[in-house]
Amino acid sequence: MDATTQNLIESVVSLVSAWGLKVLGALVVLIVGRWAAGWVRKTVRQSLERSNLDATLIPFIAGIVYYLLLTVVLIAVLGLFGIQTTSLIAVLGAAGLAVGLALQGTLSNFAAGVMLLIFRPFRVGDYVEAGGTAGSVVEVGIFTTVLNTPDNVRILVPNSAIYGDVVKNYSTNDTRRNDLSVGIAYGDDIGTAVEVIRKVLAGDERVLSDPAPVIAVGGLGDSSVDFVVRPWCRKEDYWTLRFDLTRKLKEELEAGGCSIPFPQRDVHVIREATDG
Repeated sequence: MDATTQNLIESVVSLVSAWGLKVLGALVVLIVGRWAAGWVRKTVRQSLERSNLDATLIPFIAGIVYYLLLTVVLIAVLGLFGIQTTSLIAVLGAAGLAVGLALQGTLSNFAAGVMLLIFRPFRVGDYVEAGGTAGSVVEVGIFTTVLNTPDNVRILVPNSAIYGDVVKNYSTNDTRRNDLSVGIAYGDDIGTAVEVIRKVLAGDERVLSDPAPVIAVGGLGDSSVDFVVRPWCRKEDYWTLRFDLTRKLKEELEAGGCSIPFPQRDVHVIREATDG
């Protein structure tokens, strides 16, 4: 074995002796630390759930705990290699502005998530329209809000898109108003139609008496006299009442002698006189 090969082997052995255990120890700390952070996150979530804390806050707090523990693990790994973590923290602080500019979208989502938890425009389980989409709130996370659409599609919406947009919460108030429209032919009696509509509403126990339903002629269409029908109901009855009333009003108006006309046009044919 020549001197060059001998020196190379000695260098490799020296390098492995000096750094092998440190690298192995760092891997162990990283793996165990990540597992421990996940276990703590799960434990924190379960403890918060048992304490009857608002479900909107639980995933957010658990997520913050998880990432804080991961930061501690990374600092511990760097310490195993002899890196002065205090100096590293100072350097990271100095580089914070550059990192903040590079991650301004992520940081804005985090800040928006904090504001959503402070002002609480919605809670887990509420049906909302926000950020250009609509669905039931599953979780308000650190960076995104998770929604489930009525057809069971999961959507992740950035928190900044929600906090900077109009939020419609359909679950906050206990009651909602159904806005229906129904038309009758011009030859039908308006009084008869109003009476039929009133009986249909009075016969459904889901329709609230306070506020009172509104029945009025809303417009004169091309082919029909159009009524606005606005009954109030509990929020959980909104869609079933809407579907049932649409069918019931059609059936009862026809039974009462009114007709629901098809769109129609009158065509006038003008014949020109011909010479001959």
